[in-house]
Amino acid sequence: MFKKNKKYILDGGSGQTLLEMGLQPEGALWSATALIDKSLHSMVVKMHTDFINAGSELIVTANFSVRKKRLMQYNKLNYFEEAINNSALLAKKAKDKSKKNVLIAGSIPTQGTVYSEEIVTDDKETYLGFYETAKILDPNIDLFYLDVLSRIKEIEIAFEAIKIFKKPILIGVHLNKNGLLPSKEKIEDLIPISKDINCCGIILACVSPEIIDLSLPKLSNINLPYGFKVNAYNDIPESNPGLWDSYVNPVDMFGTRANKFTSEVYKKFIIKSSKKGANLLGGCCEIKPRHIKALKNLF
Repeated sequence: MFKKNKKYILDGGSGQTLLEMGLQPEGALWSATALIDKSLHSMVVKMHTDFINAGSELIVTANFSVRKKRLMQYNKLNYFEEAINNSALLAKKAKDKSKKNVLIAGSIPTQGTVYSEEIVTDDKETYLGFYETAKILDPNIDLFYLDVLSRIKEIEIAFEAIKIFKKPILIGVHLNKNGLLPSKEKIEDLIPISKDINCCGIILACVSPEIIDLSLPKLSNINLPYGFKVNAYNDIPESNPGLWDSYVNPVDMFGTRANKFTSEVYKKFIIKSSKKGANLLGGCCEIKPRHIKALKNLF
């Protein structure tokens, strides 16, 4: 059960970790490749297990790329339900294997373009995308994680679509360098939504350390846990959001500061952010189990 008065060490970037482990994704299917191909399931289990053994107390299922629009590009729409179900089962297998009391958050990825306010489905289709994903994940997860959403309206639709499952919901919202959502809305605009009975916290999702430093104070008065999943990209350009769907490795697009954002630097950043009130502490793209290991026994 999720405890609102506890600090949680989250996991890091599952997709980037799988790439480092040797995953050869089919185009922009990313980690969905490993969920579809049964011979790669053990790799997904090991990825989750590595994060758990490093100290993650809350892990996120690896189905961020399992969206109908993406699968249709590769003629694999028939794998939609199976891939999402596998993501939950493999996370659960890793938890059982570790024999540790970790929480599993089911990823409810944006139905739009990643890091962008661009809308690719109407409200009804967006609702169905959220509902169908949540329904498949529900039996094997502890809570839902709205994974890198960029518009208040989309977050509201997600809440409406998945509240029927009566599980806690973590809001994972993306911000640009100016501290605003890609939709130009303020993070403070999330506070009324967060008063929903099912909301258990707000996470700044896949953002840079600089954006976190700028934005954490804006959540200091919220009566809920808050924190982040920090990335280690050099830069995410706001003018070319669609690039995400076109490349095999986002490091080719965004660059990486992983050689500078070492485990020790990450640990210092976590300590500093914790002192500012953050208690949901984790990573996203380019944050690996070795980073999480640096936090072990920290709190």
